[in-house]
Amino acid sequence: MDATSLATVWATVALLIFIGICIYVKVPAVISKSLDQRADKIRSELDEARKLREEAQSLLAEYQKKRKAAEQEAADIVEAAKREAAVLAEEAHKKTEEYVTRRTALAEQKIGQAEREAINEVRASAVDLAVEAARKVLAGRVDAKADGDLFKASLAEVKAKLN
Repeated sequence: MDATSLATVWATVALLIFIGICIYVKVPAVISKSLDQRADKIRSELDEARKLREEAQSLLAEYQKKRKAAEQEAADIVEAAKREAAVLAEEAHKKTEEYVTRRTALAEQKIGQAEREAINEVRASAVDLAVEAARKVLAGRVDAKADGDLFKASLAEVKAKLN
């Protein structure tokens, strides 16, 4: 045998001895155990990640529901505020119309009262002027006794006409 084949045989024998020692020392079991532990660790990390993902999705769904509810509530509040503003505007409009109507009626009453007072003043002045004119005309024609009787009759007649 030549030297290279002898070296190959010794290398093969050494390899078989090494493999035998590894099997005797249970290196494959240790490697398998280490790989199983690593696989278990990865599996538990994946399960935890899956749980966290599910929690995150449920939280997201919950917050989306809350957001939609808040948006709906805000829309309801805005709608209620619009309705209330319309009611208040209508009430203000009615109150303004009522106020204008009352003020117009009051002004018309004051104008009517002023007209009546003016008419009464004109009548009183006319009566005073008529009495004075009648007194002057009759003063020249009638004596004192007839003057008093005539004045009383005229005054009674004017009072009767004015009332």
